[in-house]
This record gives sequence, structure tokens and C-alpha cells, in this order.
Amino acid sequence: MVASLAVAGCAVGPDFTPPPPPVAAQWLESKIPSVQTDKQNYRSWWKSFHDPILERLIEIAYEQNLTLLSAGTRVLQARAELGVAIGEFYPQQQAALGAASYNLQSQADPAANPSNPLINYWRDSLGARAAWELDFWGKFRRGVESADAAYLQSIATYDDVLVELLGDVAKTYIGIRTIEKQIAIARVNVQRQRKALAIATDKFHGGTATKLDVYQAENVLGATEASIPQLTIQLQQGLNALRVLLGLAPEPLGFLLGRSTGKIPVAPPKVAVGIPADLLRRRPDIRAAELRAATQSAQIGVAVADLYPAISITGSFGGLASNAYGHNLGQMLHPIGRAFSVGPSFQWNLLNYGQITNNVRLQDATLQQYLVDYQNSVLKAQQEVENGLSVFLQSRIQAEFLRRSVAAANGALTIALEQYNLGTRDFTTVLTAEQNLLQAETNLAVAQGNVPLGLTMVYRALGGGWQIRGANEFVPPAINAEMRSRTDWGDVLPPAGAPQPAAPGLPGPEDRGPTVRAPEW
Repeated sequence: MVASLAVAGCAVGPDFTPPPPPVAAQWLESKIPSVQTDKQNYRSWWKSFHDPILERLIEIAYEQNLTLLSAGTRVLQARAELGVAIGEFYPQQQAALGAASYNLQSQADPAANPSNPLINYWRDSLGARAAWELDFWGKFRRGVESADAAYLQSIATYDDVLVELLGDVAKTYIGIRTIEKQIAIARVNVQRQRKALAIATDKFHGGTATKLDVYQAENVLGATEASIPQLTIQLQQGLNALRVLLGLAPEPLGFLLGRSTGKIPVAPPKVAVGIPADLLRRRPDIRAAELRAATQSAQIGVAVADLYPAISITGSFGGLASNAYGHNLGQMLHPIGRAFSVGPSFQWNLLNYGQITNNVRLQDATLQQYLVDYQNSVLKAQQEVENGLSVFLQSRIQAEFLRRSVAAANGALTIALEQYNLGTRDFTTVLTAEQNLLQAETNLAVAQGNVPLGLTMVYRALGGGWQIRGANEFVPPAINAEMRSRTDWGDVLPPAGAPQPAAPGLPGPEDRGPTVRAPEW
């Protein structure tokens, strides 16, 4: 024990050091005036749209989404597993022993009692036994280190699920509004084209036009009318996706979406992106990738410890007594019946060195994979930000050009109808103008939807939104109460609204679960 305490700071295996992340100094669009690189608060980025309906949808999704709830329960699992790992510091094997036996045997001297050559007596024992493997090589400390990193990784994963959820809700809502506007545009154009058909029909009956004009008008009108059911299918699919995100069964959503049909959220003129290095502290998936590697790094130390002897202390203490030869069973509790043993032991798997060594190599190769995955996640995060910025900035430019295109197409259709009525233009000019106007208005609606969609992609890629999570809010109060009704969770599952402890601590005698703590972002 003295020797083990002397090397208590020794733990075999590598200490984790994250690899250098491949981070750019600035974003490619950092010199554009509408892109701000100063630090901003991304906690509630969706409020920049000033859309109360979107804000309400975000609130419901956070409260009811089942994927997020599943991620929250995984945090509780990891927290409990950390408590199991901490428990390895205590004697690993403990047992209370008790036995009572009836014995019948021949006398050593039958002549002493020839009428009864046999001796019958009771024999009782009571005691306890324990075995404690000392953490001589840091095996258990590495295990706790691994479990602690896995616990923090589960929190980072939860936050990443939350970021994805908020982005999906905003993206789906913007898509619904965009399709609603496309449907409204199609219906307006149906009315325009019906008027053109009526003009062509009147001119045909008046003998100033041929049946060809009528057929062409009906053809264009039918194609426009057919686009409405196709757009309605996309709208229903978007609403169905939104219901799943909100944790709702199929039901009308009019009470949530209100009457703002086709009102696409308006994005602010500027976007705040900070610098690429901020992603390392803000993006939960990057943090989770780093913690995954840290978890695996500690597992190397656990595997290396198997190369050395496992040193244990075993001991037993109790009492033993019988009622033979004038004794009595009560002596089991007296010093005369007391028995104990204590001593060291060790186990060294010398013949399994090849297997253990290859297990160490396996753990090390897995660590290297996770380190590469971490660096790759940093690259992908920057790619997602750049993609979002490109969509946001270029869609604004595209929308401005399309506004001019819509105005020109509208004017062209007005003149074409006037000239057709005067007989100076054929009906083909009217049909072309109708199709151009419909296409320009549809393209403008899509571009207008892409502007807030691109901003959503940016803030999602920046890792904003997870900050709305409370310190202990991994499961809602109803699930918290349900789990407590089944199991004594102690402080592993804090009551809703409980204060957040500052740091983890060793378990007490009644609850060996770890104290709650938040990741150090």
C-alpha cells in the first residue's frame, strides 16, 4: 500500500493533446461590408428575422422534439457510467459470509463413550471478505478520465442535436412560406391566363383569330393549373416534416402558422460571423469530436495497464465456533472465535502479452482515426459557413435582378395583350409574355426564400442556438418525474431548476453517481 501511494501520480498511457486544427485566419467574404467579423451573441439567432411565428415554433420544438429528448437521456447514461467508473476506486469485490452446518463424525476415542461412538455438533461462521485492486498503474484513473470525457462528449452531442433541430425548424418554416408564395403566384397567373383565354375565344368567335390561339391559351393555362397540385404536395411534405420536428401527431397547424400565408421571413442586411477560430469553442460537434478522441486516448492507458501485474489486497474478518467438546456457538462473537486474514496478491498475464500488446495498438489506431476525424470536422464546419455565406450573399443579388425581371415581364405582358387586341401582334407573343412572367415571379420567390435560408445555414454552421439550454435541462420536467418514480437517481438527475454544481466530486456512501457539471466551452 505504501508503494502504491508513492506512485499514486503514475498513470501509464499518453496524456491527451488535441492536434492542431486546420483553421483559416479569415473568411473568404470577410471584406464584404455586409459580413461582420466582430464577435456576436448567437444564442437566439432566429430572432433576427423578427418573426413571432418562427420564434414560437422554435420554443415548441425545444420542449417536445423526441430526437432531442433521446440525446438528453444519453447524457444521463454517460453521467451514470461516470459514477460506475468512479466506483472502481473502492474495493471491487465485497461479500458478507455466513454459514451453519450440522456435523456427524466418529469419536477419536470410542472407548470414552462406548454407548455413542459418534459425535454430532453444529458449526456456525459469520464474517466479511473484500478484495481491493490498487490503482498502481493508473488503470482506474484512466477509466475515470475516459468516462468523464465521454460524459462531456454526450453533452456536446446533445448541444449539436439542438443546433441541428433549431436549424431544421427554421429551414422547414422558410421552405413552407416559400412554397405558399409560389402557390399564390401560380393562382394569380391562372387568373391572368384565363383572361387571355377569354380574349382569344372572343376573337375566334368574332372571326379575327383562329382556333390555334384558343388551343395555345388552354395549353399554357392547363400547365399553370397543374403546377398548383405539385406545389401543394411539397407544401404538405414540409408541414409533415414540421410536425415531426415539433413532436406533434398529424393535425392541422393553422393555430401555429396563423394567417401569414406566403410571408417569407426577411433576413437582416448584415450577418455576423466572427472569425474561423471561434468555431472551435462554439460548434458542439467539433467539441464532441475532440472529446471523443480524449475518451479514446484514456482507453490506451487502460489497455497498457494490462501489461503490468494487477496488485490487490484481499482480506477477511469474522468469527467461527461450534458446540463440540464443550464449546458453544455464542463464542463466535467472542475473541476466542475470531478469525481474520489479510495479504497482497497479484495477477500477471505473462502468456497473453501478444494479445495485450495488439489491444494497445488497436486502441492507439482508433485514437489516430478520431484525431483525423476531429481535424476533418473543423474543415467541414468552415465549408458549411462558406456555403451559407455564398447562398445568403448571392441570393440577395439574384433577388434584386429578378425584381427587375418581374417588372419587365409584367410590362411586356400588358403591352402584348394590348397589341393582340388591336391585331398588331399574334397570340404567340402573349403566350411567351405569360410564361416569362410566371417564371420570373417564381424565380423571385425562390430567391427571396434563399436569402433567409442562407442566413439560417450560416448561423447553423456557426454553432449558434445551443446556449438556450439550461444547465440541467437534458430532459423535460415530466420525464424527470417519471424517471424518479422508477429509480432513485440521487443528484445524478437533478430536479428541474436545481442549481448547477461548479465541479464534479467523489461519490458519497449512499450515491456514487457523479455530480452534475457543464462542459467548459
